[in-house]
Amino acid sequence: MSPKGRITAVLGPTNTGKTHYAIERMLGHRTGIIGLPLRLLAREVYDRIVAARGPSVVALVTGEERIVPPRTKYWVCTVEAMPEGMGCDFLAVDEIQLCADPERGHVFTDRLLRSRGLVETMFLGSHSMRGVIADLLPETQFIRRERMSELTYAGGRKIARLPTRSAVVGFSVDNIYAMAELIRRQKGGAAVVMGALSPRTRNAQVELYQNGDVDYLVATDAIGMGLNLDVRHVAFSALTKFDGRRMRELFPHEMGQIAGRAGRGMSDGTFGVTGEAGSLPPELAEAIMSHRFAPVRKLQWRNPQLNFAGIDPLIASLEVAPPGRAPAEGARGR
Repeated sequence: MSPKGRITAVLGPTNTGKTHYAIERMLGHRTGIIGLPLRLLAREVYDRIVAARGPSVVALVTGEERIVPPRTKYWVCTVEAMPEGMGCDFLAVDEIQLCADPERGHVFTDRLLRSRGLVETMFLGSHSMRGVIADLLPETQFIRRERMSELTYAGGRKIARLPTRSAVVGFSVDNIYAMAELIRRQKGGAAVVMGALSPRTRNAQVELYQNGDVDYLVATDAIGMGLNLDVRHVAFSALTKFDGRRMRELFPHEMGQIAGRAGRGMSDGTFGVTGEAGSLPPELAEAIMSHRFAPVRKLQWRNPQLNFAGIDPLIASLEVAPPGRAPAEGARGR
């Protein structure tokens, strides 16, 4: 990295235009890489950049798709698929608060500490990351973005009373399909979006909703990771999820990310509950509406240089402390 390379953290709640800002900044440079948390979001951003610069200079690299033209200047990737050592002028990582995620956090933390653009590096995410970024990267310049529209708690509503352009969020395949079938019987149609679908099917379902062919969307919590959908109301069909290890209640910041998908641009949005989900405590609803969440204090981190020669070497490499620096107070290895 050039010692003059600028590091900026653009932090704020949902619907502040952070990703749009990063795309504009990247296109102002000769070359760039942007890492995104979802394959579907990567495809959306790829399509936007292709529309602006043409397909011959834009790459898309995810766990499912790889499009790399010979004259690639701009790389759009999932964070795990970001190429290293490219020497691009601009580099951005979206949803940087996922540094704290138990499963994927070590990748985001590695990008936070080691990935840099030659001229400009940008991290996008929740304001809850400000303290830990300031500790780890004291040279960072911070930009705070405010939400462009209001978010209001609308309480509980039955499926039959959900307004049009609603997204119902579930946390299991069975729940999602059950809610979709219920909406189809009572409302006439619903699109389904979840990671288990193929890229073609997911894209078709999003297009079905975005085009207005159906007015209801049933999705996993993945919609909280920055998808730009025309959602006016978000309804939680459950307030617990299986996180790969155990069933647990949703954290306030997770609910804030998901609920914040309601209302885009200057259009206000609402959120609430439906189905068997209980009502939200007033203090939790207020925290979501005002975007007040506890600061992130612990990051996931591990040695990125893994040894795949065998099981024992792999385990030994996973137990090695990450090289180059020690975590600041409030961050930890995994």
